[in-house]
Amino acid sequence: MSVPYETAAYEPPDSPESPEEHLARLLGRALNSFELPDETIRRLDCALAYDGSLHSAHHSAGLHRETYRHTWLLADGSAVTLWELVHNTAPGREPQHEIYVDEEELRTATARLPLPPDTPDFELPVTVQLSPAPALRQMYVPDGSADHARRLLRRAENPDRPGPETAALLATACAHRITQAFGRPSRAGRPALCFSLYEHAFLLGDGVELSLWEVEHTLTPDGRHMCEVYTSEDAARDAMERRAAQVS
Repeated sequence: MSVPYETAAYEPPDSPESPEEHLARLLGRALNSFELPDETIRRLDCALAYDGSLHSAHHSAGLHRETYRHTWLLADGSAVTLWELVHNTAPGREPQHEIYVDEEELRTATARLPLPPDTPDFELPVTVQLSPAPALRQMYVPDGSADHARRLLRRAENPDRPGPETAALLATACAHRITQAFGRPSRAGRPALCFSLYEHAFLLGDGVELSLWEVEHTLTPDGRHMCEVYTSEDAARDAMERRAAQVS
């Protein structure tokens, strides 16, 4: 059965807004957004994609109630769903927006509305089609990633280290992963045992992946430990080659 309805709650999946903007608009209009658990908000900080759909509706004698399902895809491959209740049963008949973390809370809130019990709802099948999200090369850890990037850039001593533009991008990092790379350089039969090469892969707030390559070595005049940071693996390995050539 097709039932007309009027509300500004539903944002179609092809909306140009980012997942963060969808969340901000939803929290901004919900009267009870302050009741959402902090952990839920923190998880949604790294959402990669968003989908919203009408779930059910009830219209009777000038009163209406709709429920919407809002789903976000997270960086770790999981999803978070919030349920929005929209109704005009308050004095003045102005639309009211409420938000809940699960269907049980939604049903409890819906049961409190002064709507005739003999008018059935219509429900739409729940089909979630998240907008395409970039395929991640690896899993990430959401653990102070922007601060980790700042510390990494701060300890880099090479003159051609990443500049302010890269630092600004990394300020939005919401997760990261560190892996060690091996191989090269080797000169005159000497394995470069004094070198260590690490990839610091960051997941930015918009879903883009960005890697920095850290070279650690002790090929300094006084033998002290030195850190160099580059924006590509090739640049990092070339720097290792140059350092190795200096002591060959």
